[in-house]
Amino acid sequence: MVRKRDYTQQDSTTYLVGTNIDRQSYKYTSKTTDEEKASTKKALLNKDFRQAIAFGFDRTAYASQVNSASGATKLLRNLFVPPTFVQADGKNFGELVKEKLVTYGDEWSKVNLDDAQDGLYNPDKAKAEFAKAKAALQAEGVKFPIHLDMPVDQTNTTKVQRVQSFKQSVEENPGSDNVVIDIQQLQKDDVLNITYFAETAAGEDWDISDNVGWSPDFADPSTYLDIIKPSVGENTKTYLGFDSGTNNAAAKQVGLEDYEKMVVEAGEETTDVSKRYEKYAAAQAWLTDSALLIPTTSQTGRPMLSKMVPFTLPFAYSGNKGMSEALLYKYLEVQDKAVTTEEYQKAQEKWLKEKEESSKKAQEDLANHVK
Repeated sequence: MVRKRDYTQQDSTTYLVGTNIDRQSYKYTSKTTDEEKASTKKALLNKDFRQAIAFGFDRTAYASQVNSASGATKLLRNLFVPPTFVQADGKNFGELVKEKLVTYGDEWSKVNLDDAQDGLYNPDKAKAEFAKAKAALQAEGVKFPIHLDMPVDQTNTTKVQRVQSFKQSVEENPGSDNVVIDIQQLQKDDVLNITYFAETAAGEDWDISDNVGWSPDFADPSTYLDIIKPSVGENTKTYLGFDSGTNNAAAKQVGLEDYEKMVVEAGEETTDVSKRYEKYAAAQAWLTDSALLIPTTSQTGRPMLSKMVPFTLPFAYSGNKGMSEALLYKYLEVQDKAVTTEEYQKAQEKWLKEKEESSKKAQEDLANHVK
């Protein structure tokens, strides 16, 4: 029997809902007119509209389709770069982001960016942002409701349930007379061909998609934030619906050139680690405010039943030695009986304390090394 609080630690993989800001293909769609297509594109280019989606998305309900209601929050993530991924001057990355994010508007003043809780869901904010968006969009001739196509593998029951949950909460906030999520239930190969396997952005046949996720290659925020730079980003196609290096007009309109300048400036800071991370935090804050990508969950944070002694496996946020699965057995210890909740929590408290101390020392050593 899996005890209520026996869950694995959250890892550094971040899953997201992406936004197609320049859709060109409409093979799989519920739209019936060019006017609907144009209205959707204009809406997705509007930051207030995207924020309304982000604030209206009940991610706890979404994650409960995987982890059940009692464990739903154990998976939740609020930032593309995990909030504890790096530290600077005694602060986690998430704290650095929060300091920058609040400067973008009052809607961010009380947002909690920590893992394992839904810091974004707020129906009142969703309705307020949508009201601003609707006024601006109607002035551009946009017709409502906005129809958003969302593809899903129809053979994967859990994924279907998740997008149905997404549809339910987003249509409720701000209302299905304003936004309609049109779920496109497709064969698995068809979903892959219009998302990950599309040769170019022209084949990205969707408006919003949760078939998006990233795991870091190394322990620096750039491993996340570089991948959507409009000039060279390797994942602009799959995450945002445009090919990098094409001087894309939609990318310019949503401000991604400004984002890239921030990321480049952070990458050029090679003498002061704290300043480097602060600059990356500023870029993450911009990305959060843009609501172009909505973080959903980590890969781990799942219920478990195990005889492995907790926290005896090697840990790293990146690389194969840090995989959540026991792929490497060096240092691993096992016990005769399944780990109890009490044993796990005691080991976790000890490990977190030691991790905090070792991270602080590593940060100091790195700062001394690069100066």
